Amino acid sequence: MSDPADTAQARTAVQTAELQAVEERQTGFWLYLLSDAVIFSLLFATFGVMAGRTAGGPSAAGLFDLTHVFAETMLLLASSFTFGLASLAADDGRTTPAIAWLVITFVLGLGFVAMELTEFSGMIAEGAGPQRSGFLSAFFTLVGTHGLHVTAGLVWIAVMTGQIAWKGLTGPVLSRLQRLGLFWHFLDIVWIGVFTFVYLAGSL
Repeated sequence: MSDPADTAQARTAVQTAELQAVEERQTGFWLYLLSDAVIFSLLFATFGVMAGRTAGGPSAAGLFDLTHVFAETMLLLASSFTFGLASLAADDGRTTPAIAWLVITFVLGLGFVAMELTEFSGMIAEGAGPQRSGFLSAFFTLVGTHGLHVTAGLVWIAVMTGQIAWKGLTGPVLSRLQRLGLFWHFLDIVWIGVFTFVYLAGSL
């Protein structure tokens, strides 16, 4: 017969190891976000240098449709809000509402990506593709990189929704959901910078 004290010590050791593993993953993810922030900072700086290099082609003021971009922005901001509601539901142990809010977040994010692709295809159809000028190369690189991140986030949201439905709101699942939240809100902050620095400033 096993000693209850030994069993308790073993359980405590396992819990301590799991907590340490979660903390290490959180630290690693923060380092990843910092590296991503550096990448976006470089892309913003590059766009700032190249914004006036139109090579006789179309400029920002003639290309950007602020109404369209504002609608994109509202979709992404709304998705950040609904993700917050999903996180609150998950923290309270409410599986069904958490899944529902994640699905809504996914739909909003998918709408954002679809609108961005529509914008890109329209610009390319008008002869304003990334090869046309330094300005357009920097624009497509910056905005496209953000769009790829959002697409990766959508895949992650789909995976997390499946994990919650299959495994429930276990400790590891909640930890992954928290990291996904950091990633998704980070993309929201980056997009606010894009909307302000690229679209609004470029349209003045």
